[in-house]
Amino acid sequence: MTTQGEPALSAFEIKPYEIAVPEAVLTDLRARLSRVRWPDEAPEAPWSYGASLAYMKTFINYWRDGYDWRAQERELNVLSHFKCEIDGLDIHFLHEKGVGHKPMPLLLSHGWPGSIVEFQRLIPMLTDPARFGCDPADAFTVVSPSLPGYGFSFHENQRRIGLTGMADVLAKLMRDALGYERFGAQGGDWGGFITSYLGFAYPENLIGIHLNFLPVGRDPKAVDEPTAQERAYFEALAYWQKEETGYQWIQGTRPQTLAYGLTDSPVGLAAWIVEKFRAWSDCGGEVERAFSKDAMLTNIMIYWATGAINSSFWPYYDRRHSTWPIHSGARIEVPMGYAEFPSEIVLPPRSLAERTYDVRRWTKMSAGGHFAAMEQPEQLAAEIRAFFRPLRPA
Repeated sequence: MTTQGEPALSAFEIKPYEIAVPEAVLTDLRARLSRVRWPDEAPEAPWSYGASLAYMKTFINYWRDGYDWRAQERELNVLSHFKCEIDGLDIHFLHEKGVGHKPMPLLLSHGWPGSIVEFQRLIPMLTDPARFGCDPADAFTVVSPSLPGYGFSFHENQRRIGLTGMADVLAKLMRDALGYERFGAQGGDWGGFITSYLGFAYPENLIGIHLNFLPVGRDPKAVDEPTAQERAYFEALAYWQKEETGYQWIQGTRPQTLAYGLTDSPVGLAAWIVEKFRAWSDCGGEVERAFSKDAMLTNIMIYWATGAINSSFWPYYDRRHSTWPIHSGARIEVPMGYAEFPSEIVLPPRSLAERTYDVRRWTKMSAGGHFAAMEQPEQLAAEIRAFFRPLRPA
Protein backbone atom coordinates (compact mmCIF):
# COMPACT_ATOMS: atom_id res chain seq x y z
CA MET A 1 0.00 0.00 0.00
CA THR A 2 1.38 3.42 -0.92
CA THR A 3 0.99 6.58 1.13
CA GLN A 4 -0.77 9.67 -0.14
CA GLY A 5 1.14 11.36 -2.96
CA GLU A 6 3.73 8.56 -3.25
CA PRO A 7 3.15 6.46 -6.39
CA ALA A 8 3.89 2.75 -6.40
CA LEU A 9 6.15 1.08 -8.94
CA SER A 10 4.31 0.36 -12.18
CA ALA A 11 4.52 -2.26 -14.90
CA PHE A 12 3.37 0.37 -17.41
CA GLU A 13 6.03 2.02 -19.55
CA ILE A 14 5.81 5.79 -19.04
CA LYS A 15 7.83 7.85 -21.49
CA PRO A 16 8.64 11.57 -21.38
CA TYR A 17 7.04 13.47 -24.24
CA GLU A 18 7.72 16.81 -25.90
CA ILE A 19 5.31 18.66 -28.16
CA ALA A 20 7.05 19.20 -31.50
CA VAL A 21 4.72 19.92 -34.40
CA PRO A 22 6.54 19.22 -37.69
CA GLU A 23 7.45 22.32 -39.66
CA ALA A 24 5.68 20.84 -42.69
CA VAL A 25 2.39 21.04 -40.78
CA LEU A 26 2.93 24.75 -40.10
CA THR A 27 3.94 25.44 -43.71
CA ASP A 28 0.80 23.74 -44.96
CA LEU A 29 -1.31 25.69 -42.46
CA ARG A 30 0.12 29.03 -43.60
CA ALA A 31 -0.68 28.14 -47.20
CA ARG A 32 -4.27 27.27 -46.33
CA LEU A 33 -4.72 30.47 -44.34
CA SER A 34 -3.48 32.52 -47.30
CA ARG A 35 -6.18 31.30 -49.68
CA VAL A 36 -9.41 31.40 -47.70
CA ARG A 37 -12.72 31.26 -49.55
CA TRP A 38 -15.04 33.26 -47.33
CA PRO A 39 -18.81 32.72 -47.10
CA ASP A 40 -21.28 35.58 -47.20
CA GLU A 41 -23.33 36.58 -44.17
CA ALA A 42 -27.01 37.38 -43.71
CA PRO A 43 -27.51 41.15 -43.25
CA GLU A 44 -28.57 41.01 -39.60
CA ALA A 45 -26.60 41.44 -36.38
CA PRO A 46 -23.23 39.64 -36.33
CA TRP A 47 -23.17 36.30 -34.44
CA SER A 48 -26.96 35.89 -34.92
CA TYR A 49 -26.53 32.72 -37.00
CA GLY A 50 -23.07 31.59 -35.94
CA ALA A 51 -19.54 32.93 -36.06
CA SER A 52 -19.32 36.56 -37.18
CA LEU A 53 -17.75 37.05 -40.60
CA ALA A 54 -16.02 40.30 -39.62
CA TYR A 55 -14.59 38.79 -36.43
CA MET A 56 -13.43 35.62 -38.17
CA LYS A 57 -11.59 37.66 -40.82
CA THR A 58 -9.74 39.53 -38.08
CA PHE A 59 -9.06 36.30 -36.19
CA ILE A 60 -7.73 34.44 -39.22
CA ASN A 61 -5.55 37.38 -40.27
CA TYR A 62 -3.96 37.27 -36.82
CA TRP A 63 -3.52 33.49 -37.01
CA ARG A 64 -1.72 33.90 -40.35
CA ASP A 65 0.37 37.00 -39.63
CA GLY A 66 0.67 37.47 -35.86
CA TYR A 67 0.33 34.19 -34.01
CA ASP A 68 3.53 32.35 -33.01
CA TRP A 69 2.90 28.63 -32.50
CA ARG A 70 6.53 27.93 -31.64
CA ALA A 71 6.38 30.38 -28.73
CA GLN A 72 3.19 28.74 -27.48
CA GLU A 73 4.73 25.30 -27.96
CA ARG A 74 7.67 26.31 -25.77
CA GLU A 75 5.27 27.51 -23.06
CA LEU A 76 3.39 24.22 -23.15
CA ASN A 77 6.65 22.28 -22.94
CA VAL A 78 7.51 24.00 -19.67
CA LEU A 79 5.00 21.54 -18.19
CA SER A 80 5.96 17.88 -17.67
CA HIS A 81 4.51 15.75 -20.49
CA PHE A 82 4.40 11.97 -20.67
CA LYS A 83 2.86 9.15 -22.69
CA CYS A 84 1.72 5.71 -21.63
CA GLU A 85 -0.06 2.91 -23.49
CA ILE A 86 -3.26 1.82 -21.74
CA ASP A 87 -5.68 -0.69 -23.26
CA GLY A 88 -3.97 -0.24 -26.62
CA LEU A 89 -4.38 3.56 -26.53
CA ASP A 90 -1.47 6.00 -26.52
CA ILE A 91 -2.37 8.32 -23.63
CA HIS A 92 -0.72 11.71 -23.28
CA PHE A 93 -0.80 13.43 -19.90
CA LEU A 94 0.73 16.19 -17.82
CA HIS A 95 2.17 15.09 -14.49
CA GLU A 96 3.11 18.04 -12.29
CA LYS A 97 4.46 17.20 -8.85
CA GLY A 98 3.14 19.22 -5.93
CA VAL A 99 5.38 21.43 -3.79
CA GLY A 100 4.85 20.85 -0.08
CA HIS A 101 4.17 18.16 2.51
CA LYS A 102 2.14 15.22 1.15
CA PRO A 103 0.66 16.85 -1.95
CA MET A 104 -2.63 15.18 -2.82
CA PRO A 105 -2.97 13.46 -6.24
CA LEU A 106 -5.59 15.19 -8.40
CA LEU A 107 -6.86 14.22 -11.83
CA LEU A 108 -7.99 17.15 -14.03
CA SER A 109 -10.21 16.29 -17.02
CA HIS A 110 -11.08 18.71 -19.83
CA GLY A 111 -13.97 18.53 -22.30
CA TRP A 112 -14.91 19.57 -25.84
CA PRO A 113 -13.78 21.79 -27.54
CA GLY A 114 -11.13 22.12 -24.87
CA SER A 115 -7.71 20.61 -24.23
CA ILE A 116 -4.88 20.70 -21.72
CA VAL A 117 -4.48 24.38 -22.72
CA GLU A 118 -7.42 25.10 -20.41
CA PHE A 119 -5.27 24.21 -17.40
CA GLN A 120 -2.04 26.08 -18.16
CA ARG A 121 -2.65 28.83 -15.61
CA LEU A 122 -4.59 26.68 -13.16
CA ILE A 123 -2.03 23.92 -12.64
CA PRO A 124 0.70 26.02 -10.95
CA MET A 125 -1.92 27.43 -8.54
CA LEU A 126 -2.73 23.87 -7.49
CA THR A 127 0.77 22.39 -7.40
CA ASP A 128 2.49 25.30 -5.64
CA PRO A 129 -0.12 27.33 -3.74
CA ALA A 130 2.55 29.02 -1.60
CA ARG A 131 3.87 30.74 -4.73
CA PHE A 132 0.50 32.48 -4.97
CA GLY A 133 0.27 33.45 -1.30
CA CYS A 134 -1.79 30.43 -0.27
CA ASP A 135 -1.28 27.59 2.21
CA PRO A 136 1.38 25.08 1.04
CA ALA A 137 -0.58 22.35 2.85
CA ASP A 138 -3.17 22.65 0.05
CA ALA A 139 -0.73 21.48 -2.65
CA PHE A 140 -1.75 18.88 -5.23
CA THR A 141 0.21 16.66 -7.56
CA VAL A 142 -1.75 17.19 -10.78
CA VAL A 143 -2.31 14.67 -13.55
CA SER A 144 -4.04 16.19 -16.57
CA PRO A 145 -4.49 13.93 -19.60
CA SER A 146 -5.47 14.73 -23.12
CA LEU A 147 -8.71 12.72 -23.19
CA PRO A 148 -8.42 9.52 -25.23
CA GLY A 149 -9.01 10.52 -28.85
CA TYR A 150 -8.16 14.18 -28.17
CA GLY A 151 -5.01 16.08 -29.04
CA PHE A 152 -1.82 14.18 -28.28
CA SER A 153 -3.83 11.12 -27.11
CA PHE A 154 -4.81 10.46 -30.73
CA HIS A 155 -3.41 8.75 -33.76
CA GLU A 156 -5.03 8.17 -37.13
CA ASN A 157 -7.73 5.45 -37.23
CA GLN A 158 -7.51 4.95 -33.47
CA ARG A 159 -10.41 3.00 -31.99
CA ARG A 160 -13.07 5.17 -30.37
CA ILE A 161 -14.24 4.96 -26.78
CA GLY A 162 -17.04 6.76 -24.99
CA LEU A 163 -17.09 8.56 -21.67
CA THR A 164 -17.24 5.51 -19.43
CA GLY A 165 -14.39 3.95 -21.40
CA MET A 166 -12.40 7.15 -21.00
CA ALA A 167 -13.03 7.10 -17.24
CA ASP A 168 -11.85 3.49 -17.05
CA VAL A 169 -8.64 4.38 -18.91
CA LEU A 170 -7.99 7.36 -16.64
CA ALA A 171 -8.61 5.24 -13.54
CA LYS A 172 -5.94 2.83 -14.81
CA LEU A 173 -3.61 5.74 -15.52
CA MET A 174 -3.94 7.06 -11.97
CA ARG A 175 -4.11 3.80 -10.05
CA ASP A 176 -2.18 1.24 -12.09
CA ALA A 177 0.29 3.24 -14.19
CA LEU A 178 1.09 6.04 -11.73
CA GLY A 179 0.36 4.13 -8.52
CA TYR A 180 -2.05 6.61 -6.89
CA GLU A 181 -4.43 4.28 -5.09
CA ARG A 182 -6.42 7.21 -3.69
CA PHE A 183 -6.86 10.49 -5.52
CA GLY A 184 -9.22 13.37 -6.14
CA ALA A 185 -10.77 14.25 -9.49
CA GLN A 186 -12.05 17.47 -11.02
CA GLY A 187 -13.69 18.32 -14.32
CA GLY A 188 -16.03 20.40 -16.43
CA ASP A 189 -17.90 19.64 -19.67
CA TRP A 190 -17.13 15.99 -20.59
CA GLY A 191 -14.68 16.11 -17.70
CA GLY A 192 -17.69 16.55 -15.42
CA PHE A 193 -19.22 13.34 -16.79
CA ILE A 194 -15.92 11.47 -16.52
CA THR A 195 -15.29 12.70 -12.99
CA SER A 196 -18.81 11.76 -11.94
CA TYR A 197 -18.45 8.27 -13.39
CA LEU A 198 -15.12 7.82 -11.61
CA GLY A 199 -16.87 8.58 -8.33
CA PHE A 200 -19.66 6.17 -9.22
CA ALA A 201 -17.55 3.26 -10.48
CA TYR A 202 -14.37 3.64 -8.38
CA PRO A 203 -15.47 4.90 -4.95
CA GLU A 204 -12.66 2.98 -3.25
CA ASN A 205 -10.09 5.06 -5.19
CA LEU A 206 -11.72 8.50 -5.09
CA ILE A 207 -11.12 10.82 -2.15
CA GLY A 208 -13.70 13.21 -3.57
CA ILE A 209 -14.88 14.75 -6.83
CA HIS A 210 -15.19 18.41 -7.74
CA LEU A 211 -17.20 19.69 -10.70
CA ASN A 212 -17.79 22.93 -12.54
CA PHE A 213 -20.34 21.29 -14.84
CA LEU A 214 -23.15 19.11 -13.51
CA PRO A 215 -24.40 16.13 -15.56
CA VAL A 216 -27.74 15.84 -13.75
CA GLY A 217 -31.07 14.56 -15.06
CA ARG A 218 -32.62 16.54 -17.91
CA ASP A 219 -36.06 14.90 -18.05
CA PRO A 220 -38.69 17.01 -16.23
CA LYS A 221 -41.05 14.01 -16.24
CA ALA A 222 -38.67 12.23 -13.87
CA VAL A 223 -39.25 14.86 -11.17
CA ASP A 224 -42.54 14.69 -9.27
CA GLU A 225 -43.79 18.06 -8.04
CA PRO A 226 -40.79 20.15 -9.14
CA THR A 227 -39.94 23.23 -7.14
CA ALA A 228 -40.04 26.70 -8.68
CA GLN A 229 -36.25 26.56 -9.06
CA GLU A 230 -36.44 23.19 -10.76
CA ARG A 231 -39.17 24.39 -13.14
CA ALA A 232 -37.07 27.42 -14.07
CA TYR A 233 -34.12 25.14 -14.76
CA PHE A 234 -36.14 22.84 -17.02
CA GLU A 235 -37.51 25.85 -18.93
CA ALA A 236 -34.00 27.25 -19.45
CA LEU A 237 -32.80 23.80 -20.46
CA ALA A 238 -35.60 23.41 -23.03
CA TYR A 239 -34.63 26.74 -24.62
CA TRP A 240 -30.96 25.76 -24.71
CA GLN A 241 -31.77 22.39 -26.27
CA LYS A 242 -33.88 24.11 -28.94
CA GLU A 243 -31.47 26.91 -29.87
CA GLU A 244 -27.96 25.84 -28.91
CA THR A 245 -27.53 22.12 -29.55
CA GLY A 246 -27.19 21.91 -33.33
CA TYR A 247 -23.52 21.02 -32.90
CA GLN A 248 -24.51 18.07 -30.68
CA TRP A 249 -26.90 16.65 -33.26
CA ILE A 250 -24.40 16.65 -36.10
CA GLN A 251 -21.47 15.52 -33.92
CA GLY A 252 -23.68 12.85 -32.37
CA THR A 253 -25.18 11.48 -35.60
CA ARG A 254 -22.90 12.19 -38.57
CA PRO A 255 -19.48 13.06 -37.12
CA GLN A 256 -17.60 11.65 -40.09
CA THR A 257 -19.30 14.00 -42.56
CA LEU A 258 -18.57 17.08 -40.46
CA ALA A 259 -14.97 15.97 -40.01
CA TYR A 260 -14.13 16.41 -43.71
CA GLY A 261 -14.71 20.16 -43.55
CA LEU A 262 -13.05 20.77 -40.19
CA THR A 263 -10.04 18.55 -40.93
CA ASP A 264 -9.45 20.18 -44.32
CA SER A 265 -10.17 23.83 -43.45
CA PRO A 266 -8.43 25.59 -40.57
CA VAL A 267 -10.92 28.46 -40.96
CA GLY A 268 -13.85 26.06 -40.62
CA LEU A 269 -12.26 24.48 -37.55
CA ALA A 270 -11.58 27.87 -35.97
CA ALA A 271 -15.11 29.15 -36.58
CA TRP A 272 -16.63 25.96 -35.14
CA ILE A 273 -14.63 26.33 -31.91
CA VAL A 274 -14.49 30.13 -31.51
CA GLU A 275 -18.27 30.37 -31.69
CA LYS A 276 -18.46 28.07 -28.64
CA PHE A 277 -15.84 30.08 -26.74
CA ARG A 278 -18.02 33.14 -27.23
CA ALA A 279 -21.41 31.51 -26.59
CA TRP A 280 -20.40 29.61 -23.46
CA SER A 281 -18.19 32.13 -21.67
CA ASP A 282 -18.83 35.09 -19.41
CA CYS A 283 -17.75 37.57 -22.07
CA GLY A 284 -20.83 39.76 -22.63
CA GLY A 285 -20.72 39.01 -26.35
CA GLU A 286 -17.07 40.11 -26.70
CA VAL A 287 -15.11 36.86 -26.75
CA GLU A 288 -11.76 38.54 -26.14
CA ARG A 289 -12.99 39.82 -22.80
CA ALA A 290 -12.68 36.20 -21.67
CA PHE A 291 -9.86 34.82 -23.85
CA SER A 292 -6.95 36.20 -25.82
CA LYS A 293 -6.57 35.28 -29.46
CA ASP A 294 -3.39 33.41 -28.52
CA ALA A 295 -5.19 31.26 -25.93
CA MET A 296 -7.98 30.34 -28.35
CA LEU A 297 -5.58 29.65 -31.19
CA THR A 298 -3.32 27.44 -29.10
CA ASN A 299 -6.33 25.33 -28.18
CA ILE A 300 -7.42 25.23 -31.84
CA MET A 301 -3.87 24.39 -32.94
CA ILE A 302 -3.87 21.23 -30.85
CA TYR A 303 -6.91 20.00 -32.79
CA TRP A 304 -5.41 21.11 -36.11
CA ALA A 305 -1.88 19.81 -35.63
CA THR A 306 -3.00 16.38 -34.38
CA GLY A 307 -5.94 15.97 -36.78
CA ALA A 308 -8.05 14.85 -33.82
CA ILE A 309 -11.27 16.78 -34.44
CA ASN A 310 -13.12 13.74 -35.83
CA SER A 311 -12.13 11.53 -32.91
CA SER A 312 -13.05 14.31 -30.47
CA PHE A 313 -16.67 14.11 -31.67
CA TRP A 314 -17.03 10.50 -30.57
CA PRO A 315 -18.38 11.12 -27.03
CA TYR A 316 -21.38 12.88 -28.61
CA TYR A 317 -22.11 9.88 -30.82
CA ASP A 318 -21.62 7.50 -27.91
CA ARG A 319 -23.96 9.47 -25.64
CA ARG A 320 -26.74 9.36 -28.25
CA HIS A 321 -26.33 5.66 -28.89
CA SER A 322 -25.74 4.20 -25.43
CA THR A 323 -27.24 4.37 -21.95
CA TRP A 324 -25.61 6.53 -19.30
CA PRO A 325 -24.92 4.14 -16.39
CA ILE A 326 -25.64 6.67 -13.64
CA HIS A 327 -29.39 6.20 -14.02
CA SER A 328 -32.17 8.02 -12.23
CA GLY A 329 -32.10 6.95 -8.61
CA ALA A 330 -28.41 5.95 -8.64
CA ARG A 331 -26.13 7.53 -6.05
CA ILE A 332 -22.52 8.66 -6.19
CA GLU A 333 -21.40 8.18 -2.62
CA VAL A 334 -18.02 9.92 -2.63
CA PRO A 335 -18.04 13.56 -1.45
CA MET A 336 -18.79 16.10 -4.18
CA GLY A 337 -18.17 19.82 -4.49
CA TYR A 338 -19.57 22.13 -7.16
CA ALA A 339 -18.53 25.57 -8.37
CA GLU A 340 -21.50 27.28 -10.03
CA PHE A 341 -20.12 29.77 -12.52
CA PRO A 342 -22.84 32.26 -13.51
CA SER A 343 -22.48 31.95 -17.31
CA GLU A 344 -22.36 28.16 -17.42
CA ILE A 345 -24.43 26.61 -20.23
CA VAL A 346 -27.10 25.36 -17.82
CA LEU A 347 -27.39 25.85 -14.07
CA PRO A 348 -29.16 22.95 -12.33
CA PRO A 349 -30.45 23.67 -8.82
CA ARG A 350 -28.83 21.98 -5.84
CA SER A 351 -32.00 20.02 -5.13
CA LEU A 352 -31.57 18.07 -8.38
CA ALA A 353 -27.87 17.46 -7.78
CA GLU A 354 -28.54 16.08 -4.30
CA ARG A 355 -30.64 13.29 -5.83
CA THR A 356 -27.40 11.84 -7.25
CA TYR A 357 -24.45 13.34 -5.38
CA ASP A 358 -23.27 13.62 -1.77
CA VAL A 359 -22.96 17.40 -2.00
CA ARG A 360 -20.49 18.72 0.60
CA ARG A 361 -19.80 22.15 -0.91
CA TRP A 362 -21.78 24.29 -3.36
CA THR A 363 -20.39 27.72 -4.19
CA LYS A 364 -21.89 30.40 -6.41
CA MET A 365 -18.96 32.03 -8.17
CA SER A 366 -18.84 35.74 -8.91
CA ALA A 367 -17.84 35.53 -12.61
CA GLY A 368 -17.00 32.99 -15.29
CA GLY A 369 -18.63 30.49 -17.57
CA HIS A 370 -18.16 27.07 -19.13
CA PHE A 371 -14.38 27.31 -19.54
CA ALA A 372 -13.81 28.10 -15.88
CA ALA A 373 -10.16 27.04 -15.72
CA MET A 374 -9.29 29.47 -18.52
CA GLU A 375 -11.67 32.27 -17.53
CA GLN A 376 -11.25 32.32 -13.75
CA PRO A 377 -8.28 30.13 -12.75
CA GLU A 378 -7.75 31.93 -9.42
CA GLN A 379 -11.36 31.42 -8.37
CA LEU A 380 -11.43 27.80 -9.48
CA ALA A 381 -8.12 26.98 -7.79
CA ALA A 382 -9.31 28.49 -4.51
CA GLU A 383 -12.53 26.51 -4.70
CA ILE A 384 -10.76 23.22 -5.45
CA ARG A 385 -8.38 23.78 -2.53
CA ALA A 386 -11.26 24.63 -0.17
CA PHE A 387 -13.32 21.59 -1.15
CA PHE A 388 -10.54 19.04 -0.76
CA ARG A 389 -8.99 20.58 2.38
CA PRO A 390 -11.15 18.66 4.91
CA LEU A 391 -10.95 15.46 2.83
CA ARG A 392 -7.16 15.16 2.74
CA PRO A 393 -5.88 12.02 4.46
CA ALA A 394 -3.85 12.75 7.57
